[in-house]
Amino acid sequence: MDIVAQEKKNNKRYLPHTVSTKEGAVKLYRQTKDLDFVLRRYHISKASLMRWNKLYDGTKESLVPKSHRPHSQHPNAHTEEELNWIRTYHRRNPNISVCELYGKLRQEKAYSRHPGSLYRVFVRLGYRKKVESTKKKSKHLGHYDTPTELGKKWQMDVKYVPTVCYVGTDGEKFYQYTMIEEASRERFLYAYKENSSYSTVDFVHRAILYFGYAPDMIQTDNGGEFTHTQKTKRIHPLDDLCSKLHILHKTIRPKTPWHNGKVERSHRNDQERFYNYLKFYSYEDLQIQMKRYLRRSNRIPMSVLGWKSPIQKRQDLESSRVC
Repeated sequence: MDIVAQEKKNNKRYLPHTVSTKEGAVKLYRQTKDLDFVLRRYHISKASLMRWNKLYDGTKESLVPKSHRPHSQHPNAHTEEELNWIRTYHRRNPNISVCELYGKLRQEKAYSRHPGSLYRVFVRLGYRKKVESTKKKSKHLGHYDTPTELGKKWQMDVKYVPTVCYVGTDGEKFYQYTMIEEASRERFLYAYKENSSYSTVDFVHRAILYFGYAPDMIQTDNGGEFTHTQKTKRIHPLDDLCSKLHILHKTIRPKTPWHNGKVERSHRNDQERFYNYLKFYSYEDLQIQMKRYLRRSNRIPMSVLGWKSPIQKRQDLESSRVC
């Protein structure tokens, strides 16, 4: 009972047999030739006993588990040159993700291997430091019609810039406004000192200038910066702007952030790729670093885009529209 309890405590699938157990089982079998008796006494399988009996040459060393590593390298294994590429990129940027590394290798080194192969090498080299998330997947996932043409639908949201990133002493707060084009996943980011309807209207103007066109629809949550939280006859500034530009403003259902999933997921990427390593000393410094990060993030390939970057996806959609 103690062994079973210890086994459950250690969360092991099985308790490996010791060399002494293997040797004792083989000697007893060779003496008695009673197969069933040996199997019952040592609680082992016939296949294991026959394998040990074949390996045993009178010394315990013959029953010590051998390495299963192949003697020769697989013909399709990564070459030393490819491994040096991976080590070099990781040395230059220790916080690089597998997706970003895969994009750089494809664009700059003509790397043609599967991303899963790169991931296994990434893990084997000890570069994967992130702990697996224990968060349960949402049960509300269903079919979502993602637009296949540019300008059909944008998603907009606001992210609070973590205070630990700001090294100033005046206690100011900053907010990241995000606009994402659903078809290409290209994003536009801009930082503000206040989370208000004035900032929202200004941000929409900047987003239209950045993308070069106005969308048919903008989807947001029910925050006060996007819509009135209570019934009123007043028209929200964002709704007034959308009416003038002939844009449909759609708000998602309350308390359902997964309906705005693309921009919400991009905010998690921002936290992992940008804010976990960001230090800025002023609002102007934040804008400069955010602009650099925006250019970088829009050039990271995504599996949902067939391992193309949002910039590449936008170019493909623009060329197909022209044709």
